[in-house]
Amino acid sequence: MAERKVVLIDGCRTPFLKSGTDYMDLMSYQLGQFAIKGLLVKTGLDPELVDAVIMGTVISNIKTSNVARESALTAGIPNTTPCHTVTQACISANRAIATAYAEIKIGQADIMIAGGVDNTSDSPIGYKRSMRKKLFNAQKLKTTGDMLKFATTLRPTDFLPERPKVAEYSTNRVMGEDCDIMAARFGVKREDQDAFAVRSHHLAAKAYEDGHLQDEITEVALPPKFKAIKKDNGVRADTSVDKIKKLRPAFDKKFGTLTAANSSFLTDGAAATLLMTETKAKELGLQPKAEIVDYVFTGQDLKEELLLGPAYATSKLLKKVDMSLDDMDVIEFHEAFAGQILANLTCLASDDFAKEKLGRDKAVGKVNMDKFNQWGGSLSIGHPFGATGARLLTTTANRLIKEGGTYGLLAACAAGAHGHAMLIKKYE
Repeated sequence: MAERKVVLIDGCRTPFLKSGTDYMDLMSYQLGQFAIKGLLVKTGLDPELVDAVIMGTVISNIKTSNVARESALTAGIPNTTPCHTVTQACISANRAIATAYAEIKIGQADIMIAGGVDNTSDSPIGYKRSMRKKLFNAQKLKTTGDMLKFATTLRPTDFLPERPKVAEYSTNRVMGEDCDIMAARFGVKREDQDAFAVRSHHLAAKAYEDGHLQDEITEVALPPKFKAIKKDNGVRADTSVDKIKKLRPAFDKKFGTLTAANSSFLTDGAAATLLMTETKAKELGLQPKAEIVDYVFTGQDLKEELLLGPAYATSKLLKKVDMSLDDMDVIEFHEAFAGQILANLTCLASDDFAKEKLGRDKAVGKVNMDKFNQWGGSLSIGHPFGATGARLLTTTANRLIKEGGTYGLLAACAAGAHGHAMLIKKYE
């Protein structure tokens, strides 16, 4: 098979909004629809030409378990186009993109849409197992007598819902608790976390001022008033270390250093990217933004290394492509927590960590912060679990073009102690 170069034509996302705000009444597939439709309008692609759609998600609604299908159909993708949904925690969109890349690479498809969506405002809330068993068995009830007898078995406590909790199943710790442990382990100070969080917000605000982030976003207007939603609502341009240093710890109440301000917030949103072969792009007269060069996924220890995916994945990818951090012109890491970012940067710069954990003779290297997350990140823009990977890819490609770079690295951590890293090259 002849070499099939896979290129990114463009990416598009909805505004990322804090959960419980303007997307409160929507279902996830509707956000996915906005992202895919926006991508089609932005690129001018005929929906009939899309070979397949893959979307990542984390909080799945049982009514639309294959959210990729519902998102695609309502966005105008033909019903003859197959769609499927993947989930890998916070790197679900990364997995969707990698799967699309692989299918194009081996000739299974020429044109694919890949991205992700999550709407935590629409989190399914269920009953406790005892009540679920009663309701399941109630399907067999037929007569009025059966119904009355069933009613006598119900207790007031049966109606108490299970509170949603984003926790690691094997450890029962929420990610913030793991990050507090990791921050303490690597000596990441509270003041440094606060400073990084403020940096993220200020850089995102500047990116808006400079017109960069607007290029990624499709406007959303919701009935009945159809008020236009044009930007993310979590960016705080006026924040400062003095303002947030007074906040109390959010997870480990006694010794923790993570707060609501230096942690990413629950977010609703969707993002999509258009991938195809270079040959098909030329045939359609579309200008690619970047070439996807390679990628890796990693798994780490769930108790000690849940959030160290970027360090492991970056090391593995750079080894694979025989390159260094210095070769990267743009670096974009998912900001789950400021403490998580600073711990990963510490690991990448550590000779001891490289020798003990990465199989290297010396450190991967120190990240040049002038190249790092220059348009803000998940701490400020927001983090819809299933969508962030598509935002990272789009932002990395756009920064390469705006900043005149050649190679871009994106990386992320995920629940389950997974990591992902991808190398892209600006398309010339």
